[in-house]
Amino acid sequence: MSKVLVLNASYEPLNICTWRRAVVLLLKGKAEQIEHNGKVIYADIPLPTVIRLRHYVKIPYKEISLSRRNILHRDNYTCQYCGVRRPDLTIDHIIPRSRGGIDSWDNVAAACLKCNVKKGDRTPKEAGMGLRIVPRRPLSHVHFEISKHTAIGENCWQKYVIG
Repeated sequence: MSKVLVLNASYEPLNICTWRRAVVLLLKGKAEQIEHNGKVIYADIPLPTVIRLRHYVKIPYKEISLSRRNILHRDNYTCQYCGVRRPDLTIDHIIPRSRGGIDSWDNVAAACLKCNVKKGDRTPKEAGMGLRIVPRRPLSHVHFEISKHTAIGENCWQKYVIG
């Protein structure tokens, strides 16, 4: 099933919907087609991949929960020390909890078991292990959810999704 990126009137990412919902929004005049993949639905209606709403919709703020799954997704299921990509990664506290480190987006990173054990109860600098990417909180829940789909292969969305 093909997914469609829905942009706000200001061209910021708003949501992801099915191609059927996107076509309904287009036919009702509530949205305009920005990009399509060349496939045709019926007669001369191309299958949309990106649409833009004609009227601005205010996006309410929503907190992204700090969970194992969200941390692994943020780090692209890649060890932040050695770069190995695995589904069975652990969560490492950059500043260990025993030294006052807390559970926060800025203090946790995905790590393979080997690197997590090697680092142990030390900071990355003390262990001589550098982080590949500095961990940070995702920009917004909209960008975070859409980035899950862009990782799967919706390459035409990259220019609309920041972060």
